[in-house]
Amino acid sequence: MLIDASMTHRVAIVGAGPSGFYAADGLLRSRPDLRIDLIDRLPTPFGLVRAGVAPDHQGTKAIVRQFERLLAQPDVRFAGNVEIGRDLSWEELQAGYDAVIVAIGMAIDRKLGVPGEELPFVWGSWKFVAWLNGHPDFRQGPDLSAVKKVAVIGNGNVALDVARVLAKSADEMAKSDIVSEAGAAIAAAPLTDIYVIGRRGPEQASFTGNELAEMGRLSRAVAVADPAALAVEVPPGDPTPERLRKARNLEILKGFARNEPGSKPITVHFVFNRPTAAIEPGEFDLVITCIGYEGVAFPKGEGVFPVGWAKRGPSGTIPTNRAESHAVAQQVIAWLKERDPKSGPDPMPLSVDLAGWHRIDKAEVAAGARQGRPRVKLTDWKALLDTAEG
Repeated sequence: MLIDASMTHRVAIVGAGPSGFYAADGLLRSRPDLRIDLIDRLPTPFGLVRAGVAPDHQGTKAIVRQFERLLAQPDVRFAGNVEIGRDLSWEELQAGYDAVIVAIGMAIDRKLGVPGEELPFVWGSWKFVAWLNGHPDFRQGPDLSAVKKVAVIGNGNVALDVARVLAKSADEMAKSDIVSEAGAAIAAAPLTDIYVIGRRGPEQASFTGNELAEMGRLSRAVAVADPAALAVEVPPGDPTPERLRKARNLEILKGFARNEPGSKPITVHFVFNRPTAAIEPGEFDLVITCIGYEGVAFPKGEGVFPVGWAKRGPSGTIPTNRAESHAVAQQVIAWLKERDPKSGPDPMPLSVDLAGWHRIDKAEVAAGARQGRPRVKLTDWKALLDTAEG
């Protein structure tokens, strides 16, 4: 049964991605009477899981099943296609809700700050991965028709995601939810070499072992590394989990060093100790920077609680958000305990609600079933909104 709005607190969560959902979960575990609005500028929920996780990592995307159960709670409301600053101001949010949780993440590619970065063949990883995932703001990808050599700048899992999706065959991507235009462009590209370039040594790379090892199991690509660059030791001062992760990375890379470049159609080169001083035409046909992200400003102050990347910056995996979001939820609950619920009209403008998202979801899954894929995403704003409206 819905709680009378005048008798309970209302909480707005801006950003319907993992940190926002985990915050909602933390709130409801202690205060199941709360009314929670999960607000997103897109007509679809799940944020980074839908638009940022590599399309071939369907196991990672399965976390949305937990989030769907939260959306089914009677006092949790999804409000999609609501942009703060366009449809509702931060001031109106703060006036209409008892607390505001900011879970907007970071979706602006960080700059290298070197000459040549603005050349048209240089892409940031957020823009590139959003294209792979069918984000409606990034429908146009790079022209891959003449791309043979690619530089992927960065030594984290995002760099691996980019290199792996480019290196995989069409058959390996067949069960993914990559948008068809991106999949076709990659399959047709005359790729021969992908360079994963780090400015520091392999002992400092932030890859995780499972993702790095996956690079050694690709059907049309062989992973290689220079053995001389791997003659290093794991930093002894690191915490034990970090030492173990880095040691495993070095062992995997040493395995790559035994591979023969050119033994498969595509060679993935792991290059270390190479800072990027400038980007010049001719060396690579496409450069994708994977060096982190920046966010947009939001109000600070009483009653506003950032979570996830908006709080700590672009670090950690999706599960990293859970404990932090739950901790922030407890701060919100303590804040609410000292304050009477606000009264007044519903501050939320007309939006894509849960039923609208379910119409989008149903259409995408049905289209995917016809192709033997998890889903075929709607990538056009109008198509998304028309489908949501039924």
